[in-house]
Amino acid sequence: QVQLVESGGGLVQAGGSLRLSCVVSGIQFSINVMNWYYQAPGKQRELVARIDTRGSTNYADSVKGRFTISRDNAKNTVYLQMNSLKPEDTGVYYCNAVSLATSRWGQGTQVTVSS
Repeated sequence: QVQLVESGGGLVQAGGSLRLSCVVSGIQFSINVMNWYYQAPGKQRELVARIDTRGSTNYADSVKGRFTISRDNAKNTVYLQMNSLKPEDTGVYYCNAVSLATSRWGQGTQVTVSS
């Protein structure tokens, strides 16, 4: 059974930091491109950060310089370090694993940034 389990969300003041984790099981983690998406209330899900199988990363312009995505293939885990958080970063953050034509999602973790 494939599972992507996010954790690390919560309530933080503006300027604070959070570290999200996503533990993946049931698939060969190392061959998957891993993404973090976020969905603000009433809006569509948006890509925040991506890390490919070689460790190359891409970020949305809105988070460049503040967020860092990383992966640990030995632990089947992808991380999102979020610094200098802003109220507009509030939303549900989802972990996504992509391999060939398959895309799998976690259940999401809520991040709330207060002003």
